[in-house]
Amino acid sequence: MNLKVGDKVRVIAGASKGKEGKIIKTLKKDNTVIVEGANIVKKHMKGNGQVSGGIQEVAHPIHVSNVMLIDPKTKKPTRIGKSQDKNNKKIRIAKKSSEKLD
Repeated sequence: MNLKVGDKVRVIAGASKGKEGKIIKTLKKDNTVIVEGANIVKKHMKGNGQVSGGIQEVAHPIHVSNVMLIDPKTKKPTRIGKSQDKNNKKIRIAKKSSEKLD
């Protein structure tokens, strides 16, 4: 999986198609990511001492094939490539603009 926590992505398929947000969590075992503001579902929660019960809105995971990284330069969806810097350290680059990703 080439995506990391904090990357800005756009959902390209599913019910939340077109929404953008940052990755909150990556689930490598399931090959999914949780994006803030996308794939929101309502969940009935039972209250306990700290949290009140009721209907909560929770973000559910989205498969990585259904999201694309937003290019920092062009602000359009792009693929991720791999390259090496001067010190032979592997880095991620945006395919559209060849911009270095952190």
